[in-house]
Amino acid sequence: MNEAKRDLLNRIKERYNKLSKGQRLIADFIVNNYDKVAFMTASKLGEKVGVSESTVVRFANALNYKGYPNLQKELQELIKTKLTTVQRLELSSNYNDEEFIMKAMQADVDNIIKTIDELDTEAFKNTVDAILKAENVYLLGFRSSIAIVEYLAFYLNMILDNVYIIPSGINDVFDQLIRINENDVLIGISYPRYSKKTIEAAEFAKSKNVKIIGITDSHLAPISDVADIILTTKSTMTSFVDSLVAPVSLMNALIIALGMKEKDKITKRLKDLEETWEKYDIYLNK
Repeated sequence: MNEAKRDLLNRIKERYNKLSKGQRLIADFIVNNYDKVAFMTASKLGEKVGVSESTVVRFANALNYKGYPNLQKELQELIKTKLTTVQRLELSSNYNDEEFIMKAMQADVDNIIKTIDELDTEAFKNTVDAILKAENVYLLGFRSSIAIVEYLAFYLNMILDNVYIIPSGINDVFDQLIRINENDVLIGISYPRYSKKTIEAAEFAKSKNVKIIGITDSHLAPISDVADIILTTKSTMTSFVDSLVAPVSLMNALIIALGMKEKDKITKRLKDLEETWEKYDIYLNK
């Protein structure tokens, strides 16, 4: 059972007999409809159950949440890997166009702020050190996470000579990893809905004593079970997509940190690149 759901159900079970009649109605409704409640306001939930909004707030407090938004956040963590894209879209159909614009962009801002507040700086430093010490650096991520992999690879290739993307193509992912060994590092990027292939590939690399760096949204994410170092960023579900703004921001920080460590080495390379770009007219010059 998902840890978030277990924790929530345990809270309800432990306190159920002490709840008021109205609060028990809320508890029963959540247990049976947690996927819907995750996107209901306190007012909407109270209306659905037949109690006041203040009763919903008191219910959250009775379960030792700081408020209803905290309870709702736990429910959203629970369902974000379970819902199909169609279900996600249906749950967000109550917002108008203007609300969606503000909701989506504000969620991105909140995700970056929370990522900064919760960033494990020691894990970040260890990630930088592990990458620089590695014989080869393999980047792994599928589905929506491939966008982050490609972005990271683009800039890492300006800094390092040993970066390889594990492609999802004709050859099986395990074929691509057959030469990986204990001197290498594998960076596994895994965000909801978590790709099964990413986890299987990370487990395969782990069996070869490879150091695994997991970049994901939570320490409860599947890749956390095999990773030696975990970096987490917030990735709030907005409609049928997950926000990847905070993960990309973390990649920026990682690239810059590596670049500063290798500053003398990459200065010449960047100059060579600039000359090549100019020679072959890569960029538009007004």
